[in-house]
Amino acid sequence: MKKLQSEEERRAQERTQQRAAMFGGGARLILVFALFVALAVWPYERACGLGLFYYLGVEIVIIVGGLWVALTTWRYRLPKMHTLSLIIILTGLTLMAVEILPRIGYAAVDPKHPPQFSCPDTQNALPRTSAVEQRVQIATRSIEARWQARADELSRKFRPQRAALTRIERSELLSPQAP
Repeated sequence: MKKLQSEEERRAQERTQQRAAMFGGGARLILVFALFVALAVWPYERACGLGLFYYLGVEIVIIVGGLWVALTTWRYRLPKMHTLSLIIILTGLTLMAVEILPRIGYAAVDPKHPPQFSCPDTQNALPRTSAVEQRVQIATRSIEARWQARADELSRKFRPQRAALTRIERSELLSPQAP
């Protein structure tokens, strides 16, 4: 009877561990997949320079996270989640290949505009500005335009007085000159 009870206890403990492993593996899978979805809507520049390296860094985190989920799901024999984690790893590797291979000359690219790791220096390019800087520039232009409009309005308004002051300064203009 005691052996039967211990067998039932062992099975119950295995079921509890299996449920905990499913929950843990599912949570990890959701975290890595959420990072993958966030990468799909990457809001920053990723064509070259520092933005590209940040993007590649996030892709590496996705691959490492996929490996983390794959090891967990393999250990606890969760075949469906393991398959999903392998798909995430494969997708992460594909994304890395899409970004890296054209830059090292392995993939076909436009020969006039090949992708590069570093951004080319351009003389005519304006520096990128943030949204706050753009708003400040717009407000500055608006204030300058209003200032100029007010100055023009005052100039027109005081034109007669200005002409009078000019005549007073030059009294020879007021008195008729004798021939």
